[in-house]
Amino acid sequence: MPLTVNDVERFEASRPRLEAIAYRLLGSAGEAEDAVQDTFLRWQAADVDHIEVPEAWLTKVLTNLCLNQLTSARSRRETYVGQWLPEPLLAGDPMLGPADTAEQRESVSYAVLTLMERLSPNERAVYVLREAFDYPHREIAEILDITEAASQQSFHRAKKHVADGRARTEIDETAAQRIIEEFLAAAAGGQIEPLVRLLTEDAISIGDGGGKIPARAKAVEGAVAVAKFLRGLFAPGEAKRALAGGAPEVYAWTANGGPALLAVVDGQVVGVMCLEITGEGIAAVRNQINPDKLERATAHWANADHGEPLLIAF
Repeated sequence: MPLTVNDVERFEASRPRLEAIAYRLLGSAGEAEDAVQDTFLRWQAADVDHIEVPEAWLTKVLTNLCLNQLTSARSRRETYVGQWLPEPLLAGDPMLGPADTAEQRESVSYAVLTLMERLSPNERAVYVLREAFDYPHREIAEILDITEAASQQSFHRAKKHVADGRARTEIDETAAQRIIEEFLAAAAGGQIEPLVRLLTEDAISIGDGGGKIPARAKAVEGAVAVAKFLRGLFAPGEAKRALAGGAPEVYAWTANGGPALLAVVDGQVVGVMCLEITGEGIAAVRNQINPDKLERATAHWANADHGEPLLIAF
């Protein structure tokens, strides 16, 4: 039986929540949109009049589609060129989902999305549904076809894995803005010492070019090594301008709820550098330059009131 207008409206009312769940699970906006569309096709094929709780049904279908995707993604990432990082979402993107609590904001931070790659698909699903969307373990168990005790155990394991991967201290927005401006000035200034002072001793730098844009195959580790790498990254060069398609304008922005630098050429976002700032300094620099993972950011940027750039690089 074809869907009625009311049936379609019920699905569309759930779409923002479904997309936010799928993005957290998959780390990719494009894959999240595909998963939600596949969920709609299953909704379209179902006898929706006999679905007692549409929200629960849709969440179960979506989550299991994402679990299948995560399983296949693990094998694909074994052949991924270089480091894999999530697709960044700029401030105001509705796919970021709820941000009312610290847990919700943390669950979509770039650092946590990266750390969630360490979790099993089931652990990731339990963590996202519980931490970001406050589903009770009873409902999570029904969605994943596991026991409530298993859901609780998976959640505690996932929380521990994520907590072990980072030692973060809350930094207020004003302090973060000051640090990111100091960081940009130091990186563009060509001096190692100011950068080292801004970094934690065990700072890391990771770049994802997806085999399309040159990026280091391994993470750069340690404050001095990261500072030297960043100095080279910001140093002027004709080859860099040619690769970027021009001289990038650099803006201080917010991506996934945290401080970031955006490199933009002729309205196209060519790089998003997400900074993980702790009370001790900048602990991680994660640079997304894979053009496939910047299309949504570019579309969102086109409608943003971004003012003047802090720097014109290269």
